[in-house]
Amino acid sequence: MNEMFFNEPDTRVELCGLSRDELAAELVRMNEKPFRAKQLWHWIYHQGATDFAEMTTLAKDFRAGLAETHKVTRPGIATEQTSEDGTRKWLFRLHDGKEVETVYIPESDRGAVCVSSQVGCTLTCSFCHTGTQPMVRNLTAGEIVGQFMAARDSYGEWPTPMDGGRMLSNIVMMGMGEPLFNYENVAKALKIVMDHEGIALSKRRITLSTSGIVPEIERCGEELGVNLAISLHAVRDDLRDELVPINKKWPIHELLEACRNYPSSSNARRITFEYVMLAGINDSDAEAHELVRLVKGIPAKINLIPFNPWPGAIYECSSNNRIRKFAEIVNDAGYSSPVRTPRGRDIMAACGQLKSASERARKFSDKAEDKAIEA
Repeated sequence: MNEMFFNEPDTRVELCGLSRDELAAELVRMNEKPFRAKQLWHWIYHQGATDFAEMTTLAKDFRAGLAETHKVTRPGIATEQTSEDGTRKWLFRLHDGKEVETVYIPESDRGAVCVSSQVGCTLTCSFCHTGTQPMVRNLTAGEIVGQFMAARDSYGEWPTPMDGGRMLSNIVMMGMGEPLFNYENVAKALKIVMDHEGIALSKRRITLSTSGIVPEIERCGEELGVNLAISLHAVRDDLRDELVPINKKWPIHELLEACRNYPSSSNARRITFEYVMLAGINDSDAEAHELVRLVKGIPAKINLIPFNPWPGAIYECSSNNRIRKFAEIVNDAGYSSPVRTPRGRDIMAACGQLKSASERARKFSDKAEDKAIEA
């Protein structure tokens, strides 16, 4: 009889994603002095170290002991693709085999990392590819911050640049999932990212995008103070109910009232309203004028997003002329309305596409394996 061997599960405690207090408590549990937490924090989040042997300011015996009982890991890279325009996309595989997407979008003087907050999505927005994928689970704080750290690994951006010359200079919580439905873990991860002795990103360089979870918006502003982006996409409740179904629970007027009361908004820090341009659906002159009326009194800018088609989508992108006319109306009313340049179309950079392709490939492989066994 053939014996089957299985890898022993790794039961070591993960340090990435622990708050400062949790890290100190973990060391106290090991009968170590709490000040060691500051040293570990520096190595993990400033130096980007994952191997305790590299942490040379720690005693050798302490490092050896840590390696036996603890770990500092990153999500594994299942797929990495780089577009002709410089956009880079990763499909990260987590410890339980689940997969999430992260995208780096470079600009001339900076670059944003688009980070996921959930495996799949709680919402079912009809124009969004991730909305076709079932909600599986929330990501932990370590899995959220780990995406950004793995992206920095890819570009060799360690230790943390202190002179402002960062390639990965911004984070947008705009990947897979609704971040405000995983608020505790997202908030914990962003507090780690903002800590001035680690990754040290300013709250002004972090944007959280939400479909409109009204009760959590004020809390986000008070506790985190990061920039806010709203996935609006429609100016009428009947249409937004279809495009962004969470609107049925928190309709447009409630959402905009929460925006007016957002603690961190000002003329210097405007709320971004995201508006995907769908041909014949939400792109008329009348809708542009209504959009201007709705956001009156809110420090705002309007991001117009050409729809990035995906297989099976029921929508088409508005024409360039239609987008230009829509933008003119919003601009003439005094609101900035940049048209987002489509990025990474040659690498399936639309949210959720790479994960779906991976799942299709895996199902095909499983079927082929089953047929081989049957034969």
